[in-house]
Amino acid sequence: MEHIAIIGAGLMGRGIALAFALAGRRVVVHEADADRSRDLCSQLQQDLRQIGADTATADRITFDASLASAVAGADVVIEAVPEDLPLKRQVFAAIEAAARPDALLGSNTSVIPITQIMDGLRHPARAMGTHWWNPAHLIPLVEVVQGRDTGEAGIAAMMDVLRGIGKMPVHVRKDVPGFIGNRLQHAMWREAIALVEAGVCDAETVDTVVKASFGQRLAVLGPLENADLVGTDLALMVHHYLLPHLDRTPEPQPLLRDLVATGRLGMKSGTGFRTWTEDAARRVRDDLARHLLAARPVPGRADPTPFDHKETGS
Repeated sequence: MEHIAIIGAGLMGRGIALAFALAGRRVVVHEADADRSRDLCSQLQQDLRQIGADTATADRITFDASLASAVAGADVVIEAVPEDLPLKRQVFAAIEAAARPDALLGSNTSVIPITQIMDGLRHPARAMGTHWWNPAHLIPLVEVVQGRDTGEAGIAAMMDVLRGIGKMPVHVRKDVPGFIGNRLQHAMWREAIALVEAGVCDAETVDTVVKASFGQRLAVLGPLENADLVGTDLALMVHHYLLPHLDRTPEPQPLLRDLVATGRLGMKSGTGFRTWTEDAARRVRDDLARHLLAARPVPGRADPTPFDHKETGS
């Protein structure tokens, strides 16, 4: 599995391409957006410099303006286009028409059920979800999601491909919206937004509480390990008292809707739940990359301390 095709060169597509290139694979990227295609090379170089990897790694990644040509010789094709179900279906119809019959097909959707995306394919047994996490070249986990028609052989082959580039694949056996990680993550986000909306605290306090308390344990102690550590009897007592008070809003909260409606889109607009200068946003991104590099070295990284003090402001 040496030849990889990535459809979509946005944030996730670029990171997935880097993950394969850093492991020595040949990658071809197709992107329909002309501006994004034009910027791909410089962005790849910037990403590699940020982690102290050899910028020549980007030479393993080529661009093809034709989707059919990009996927024609690929062993593995991964779609990373926006979260739009009709668009993803259209892309996969084109992929299936041009790809080799033995190529593995994966969708990097974060939440859309894989069975819905692959509906209509003639050979869905080789198609599955491959949900990577941002930044894809630094986070080890990939959720391999089994759709209704995905074959066990395809799942096993994709997991072998991912292990071969140093990733940690997990098999999601039931095709539910959000899979595993995003269901857990957004359950916490909903409660965090509800606390701010109710005036219990501000957004900075929420972030501080998470990062300086249970967030410190999460890299080594998962939630169910933690429940076993403290005792399931204690977990049951806490749940009897606490669960009735947790937020159950079935739709996005008004606070989040208002932020989006008024253009407060987070770091990219300068304000969201919190206010961001360009320097502050860059420090967060660099701190995240530094933390992930320290936790798990990346192939091709030459410099153990790639972040310059003046550049990051740290």
